[in-house]
Order: sequence, then structure tokens, then C-alpha cells
Amino acid sequence: MTEVPSAGMTTGSLNEPYPKQAPSFGQLILDRVAKGPTKEAFRAPTKDGGWRSYTWAQSLDEASEAAAGLVALGLNIEERVSIASNTRLEWIFADMAIMLAGGATTTVYPSTQPEDVNYILEDSHSRILIAEDQSQIDKVDRAANPDLKHFVLIDGEGDGDTVLSWAQLREKGKALLAENANLIQERVDQTGPDGLATLIYTSGTTGKPKGVELTHGNWTYEGAGLSALGVIQEDWVQFLWLPMAHSFGKVLMAAQMQIGFVTAVDGRVPEIINNLPVVKPTFMAAVPRIFEKVHAGVNRQVNEEGGAKASIFAWAFKVGAKAREKRLAGEKVGGLLGVQLGLADKLVFSKVRERMGGNLQYFVSGSAALSKDINAWFDIAGLTILEGYGLTETSAGTTLNRPGNVAIGTVGQPLPGTEIKIADDGEIMIRGGGVMREYRNRPEANTEVFGDQAPGPNRWFATGDIGVIDEGGRVKITDRKKDLVKTSGGKYIAPGAIEAQFKAHCPLAGQVVIIANERNFASALVALDPDAAKQWAEANGKAGADIPTLAKDPQVIAIIQKGVDDLNGELNKWETIKQFRVIPQELTVDDGFLTPSLKVKRKVVEQSFSGLVDDIYGGTSK
Repeated sequence: MTEVPSAGMTTGSLNEPYPKQAPSFGQLILDRVAKGPTKEAFRAPTKDGGWRSYTWAQSLDEASEAAAGLVALGLNIEERVSIASNTRLEWIFADMAIMLAGGATTTVYPSTQPEDVNYILEDSHSRILIAEDQSQIDKVDRAANPDLKHFVLIDGEGDGDTVLSWAQLREKGKALLAENANLIQERVDQTGPDGLATLIYTSGTTGKPKGVELTHGNWTYEGAGLSALGVIQEDWVQFLWLPMAHSFGKVLMAAQMQIGFVTAVDGRVPEIINNLPVVKPTFMAAVPRIFEKVHAGVNRQVNEEGGAKASIFAWAFKVGAKAREKRLAGEKVGGLLGVQLGLADKLVFSKVRERMGGNLQYFVSGSAALSKDINAWFDIAGLTILEGYGLTETSAGTTLNRPGNVAIGTVGQPLPGTEIKIADDGEIMIRGGGVMREYRNRPEANTEVFGDQAPGPNRWFATGDIGVIDEGGRVKITDRKKDLVKTSGGKYIAPGAIEAQFKAHCPLAGQVVIIANERNFASALVALDPDAAKQWAEANGKAGADIPTLAKDPQVIAIIQKGVDDLNGELNKWETIKQFRVIPQELTVDDGFLTPSLKVKRKVVEQSFSGLVDDIYGGTSK
């Protein structure tokens, strides 16, 4: 399974007219509104369970008033305003306001612990904190953050002094705009492509998070590049749930401002599946964990119902797999297989698509590796997933599979104007308009990724990822450079690929961590998916059983063992999982085991459950 990296280089080419880049994100906003002020821009859920629509003009009015309010509070050009909130429309309006005021947004995940919140506020020298509610403000050590002068509450009344409500901020802005109607354009004119727009702190497994400085030019490049691909149209509807504190969320915002599609915003992850049939989006971006949960949920429901329904479902996907093989081989799907495929679509695939809203052109997947088997399952059902690649340091959007030219298992070709090459040791190197300015206050970290190259847009960035470039110029990620592990027998294993593949074989698995470094065999720590485990327990006469109980249940262990056996049949001998243990608790973001984008923190899990590792290897954890 592990591939040997090869040297190569690929460059994004222009197949569509490349739009002129706006000089700043603020100007990009103003340009978008001017092109269609009465067109729909956003949708947001209401308290009564409905959705409210906002035009571009309405959105600009709210963002402009908030922007002027920030100026009234003393915000200067490029000074930082932090946002600590879940994804919601007010987050986007707040970010628009900061861009229109000429400031720079510092993102703070609402799940961030107080110690890191204060580090981020202090390191960024944030002047204002826009908080979702009082609980976010309560994390702040005001004595340790003398630069932090004001707070704004999205939900809450404030005191009208140092803590303002969102409405009070807008009132301040209205008053200032009444004195100077040209204020917003004047502030936007003072920002340019090289100015700081966003400061995102990446979470590491050791040490303090690193602040990634992204410029206005980074974001306007991303918007223009995605527009040039022609993969998203102006009359489309996006469903956005991703954390806006993550670069993946911001790059979608840049694309919307450039292209002009509608975005329905609701960051409540448990509501995603319920929202899709209501919003009926044309496209949605997600992380692999969402696709894994949909795949597992649909298969689990069908298997529990059993009988003819389960037989028809299995038959349909068998037919779909055969048809897909023919399509990939360039052959037509006709005759008896064509008739069977039409019936399979009517009975099964169309119903899966309806659960996703019925209008999806495709999904976009990023942030982590997606199992090829799960990607293929969606493809068979007529739900194309365009897998892409990028890092916070490259403004999230670096490569993307193109519709009609999807190669499952790759992350596609670079955006127009971006170059990628493979270093001698297999590391992926990136140069282009999305590459960050630098890490804030971290000269040693800048040297690690840029070497001794002079500052500027033509520097090669060392990603820390290992990969190859195929004959079509598409990039394939094999693993993180630092995550590659070496067994005591000298064999290299890429844990990420194996972990992603395992979830396609085991519907009860939420997360899995491969252990193999300097060990004589590979093993795994498996965490149960709480939703899948609950539903399995109810269907098997064990309703009410908690995760610790189910982690020891012989039937659960047998299901996981079957998943391991199925997976091992696809691996090289030295990669096979010889033993596993089930973690007796749920892994969550709040407990520090998952990142906000739902990626598992391998080292944290391995250290926290070292007793299970010791049990596997019969000794002390390394």
C-alpha cells in the first residue's frame, strides 16, 4: 500500500478566463455587491426553525455599520480583531466588517481552552474581541492582554462601555457613517494585496500554536483561481457548516465573494443531514469524517432493516460498481447492465441523493485523507466528491480534482498559477499566490518551511507532506512527513492512509490510531462512533449501554475484528494490524482528542491511552 515518492512537478493551467484580482478582500466585497445588490447572498436559520434570506445589499449594510463601529472604537489599519464563535452568519458579517474597516481577523475556535485563547490574543496583539457569548469573554485574562480594549457580544446585551452588543456596535457605526458616508471606501483604499488580512493559529501536538499570516492578496488569489476553474457557478447554492475559524471556511468565503453564489450558513454539525433536504444545496464542502458518518449511517440503517430492502441495496451497489468500472475504462454502459443500472438508480441511488437534498452537483472534501472506498461508494450513488488539498499556510485551496477528470485517491491538479514539485525526499513543495506571508513571531519556524529563501511571493513552501504526481499532473498525498512510522523491522508505514481506509470497513469506528513506530508489528486503538454505537445497541437489545460498556462487548469487538480482517486483506504484510484495543470513551474536540475539523490527534490519543498500548505490546509505552 505504501508508495515510494518520485520526483516530479505540476503546474496549474488556465482553462477558463482568469478574473482580475481585487486589490484587497474589502474591495472584493464591494465589487461583489455592486454587481448585484438585490441578488440573494446568504441564508441563515431562524429561531422558529425556518430560514431567512439576505441580499448582498442587506449584507453590506450590516457589515458596513459594524465596520464603522470598529473604526469608532479606535481600530487602525491592519490591527487585529479576534472572532471567537461557532460558524453562523454573524461570523461572516463580522469578518466582512473587519475587512471593510481595514483590520485583520484573528480566528479563535470556540472550543479553545483559556490558556491558548490568551496566548493567541496576546501574540496577535488583538485590540477587539468579537465573542459569540459571555462564556468566550470569560476565558480572557484581561491583565495579560493590555492591548485588548473592547469586547463585542454576538449573543448578549453588553454594558455599553467596554462590552458592546452587536446592535450597539452597529449603532456606533451608523453614527460615524452619518458624519462620513465615504468612510468604508476610504478604509478599503488604505488596504492592499500585501497587507495582513487574516491570522490563523494552527494547533500543534507540541508547543504553542503558530500564527499563520495570510494577506489580502492570498485570499483574492484563491477567489480568482477557483473562479477560473469554472467548477462553481453564480446561480448555485452552497451549504456551509465548516468552522469559519479554519482556513477551509475562509477560502469558501473568498470564492463566494468572487463568484457570487448563495451560501446557507449553519455551523451546527448534528443538523447537517437534517438541513440538506431543506436547503437543497448545489454543492457542499466537508471533511472526511462527515462522509464517513453518512456512509456508515446509510449502510447501518439498511442492514438493520434487513430482508428484501437490504438485498436490493446490496444488489444495486454491486451493479453500480460494475458500471463504474466500465466508465473508468472508457467503455459505454449499455445492454443488460445499463437496464440494471437504471433500475438500481430508481430503487436505491436516487433515494440516497434525495437525502442529500437532491440538487447536489458535487461535494468537495479536504483537510484530511478520504478513504478511496468511501469516495467510490458516493460516486456509485451519483454523488461526486471532488477531493482537494491545501494547508492553512497555503490559504487552504492548493489543488482540486476537476469535474469530469476525477481520479479517486488523488487530490487533483493545482489551481491556476500554483506550482508543485516533489523534493528528493518525497516532500511536497508549493509556490504560488496562496502561500502565506510568514509565521508570526516564529523565525525558526519560517526557516523550517522557507529555508534561506528571501521573503516574497516566489518562495517555495515545504509542506511537510509526502506525495507523488501522477501522469495527469494530479497530486497524491501518501502521508505527513512527520507521521511516517518505521517498524523495528525497518519497514515504513503511512498511518493516515490505513486509518482512513479502516473506517470504510467498520461502521462502528469513529476514530482509529495506528501504532507502529519502532514496534515489531502494527496495532490500532479504535474509538467507537457514539451515534453508530447507540443505534447498534438499540437494535441488538442493549439500549442504554454506554461507550465504556460497549467497548468491552464481545459482539462489538467481533465487528471491529471483522473490519480489521477485511482491511488486512488489502494491505502489505508489514502494514497489517495484528492487534487492536477499543478505547473506553468517546473522543471529542472539547477533550482535546480531535481538532476542530474533526481530525484525530494521534500523539495525544496514544499518550492518553498508553495503558492500552502497553497491553498490546506487553511493556512500557515509548
